[in-house]
Formats: sequence, C-alpha cells, structure tokens
Amino acid sequence: MTDAPSPAFASGAPKRLLRLEALVVLVAAIGFYWFHAGGLIGWWGFLIFFAPDLSIAAYAVGPKFGAGVYNAAHTYLAPVALAAIAALPREPTGWLLPCAILWVGHIGMDRTLGFGLKYSTSCADTHLGRIGRGS
Repeated sequence: MTDAPSPAFASGAPKRLLRLEALVVLVAAIGFYWFHAGGLIGWWGFLIFFAPDLSIAAYAVGPKFGAGVYNAAHTYLAPVALAAIAALPREPTGWLLPCAILWVGHIGMDRTLGFGLKYSTSCADTHLGRIGRGS
C-alpha cells in the first residue's frame, strides 16, 4: 500500500493574505446583495447561502469524488457563470443574480474561516491547511 503524497498548504503571510482576500469577497458580496436585493437576507437567502455545504455529502462515495464535488461547489467558476447568465438581457427570473452573489459570499465566508479547497487525501486537507481535530 502506498501513501498518498502529502498536500501542500498555504502558510504564513500568503495564508493570511488569502484569508484577508476572502474576507473582502464576503463583505463585497454582502454589500452587493444588500444593494441588489434591497435589504436583509430572508429565509430563502439563508438556505441558498449555505446550500454549497450540501456538497460535503459527496464524501460518502469516497474522498476523491467528495473533494471533486466539494471543490466544484466552492470555486468562483460556477457562481460567476451564473452571474453572467443573470446579466443577459432576457433573463426572466430575477433570482439568478442574488443566488450568484450569495454563493460567492458563502465561498468568501468559508475561506475566511480557513475552509479551503479540498485535497483528495482527506476532507480535512485543504489548500489553506488542515482543519478539524489534530490540525
């Protein structure tokens, strides 16, 4: 049996800078949401804000699959694409942009708290360092 290679973690000043950057993203998302939605987040906004965390359930299949699904839900690629679709002239619903903003805010919150993108070695191994007990 071979051990998986140890993942590299951000540390020191780069780690602090990444977390500060994430805090700026979170604050900006709250500001954009407030401006666009015109007020406080309702119960549906609360649910949408935390919906990306449902991706952690993919770890039931295995760490490689779980990391892939979790990372897909915790990168800025999908919410930025959703915001681009929301910017189309004929976007009829009006709810895509608030969802994209909340999604970006969620990612900013997670990264501010130190929950980074996952390595396939373990759910606890993230690009911002190990999380949980024994970290």
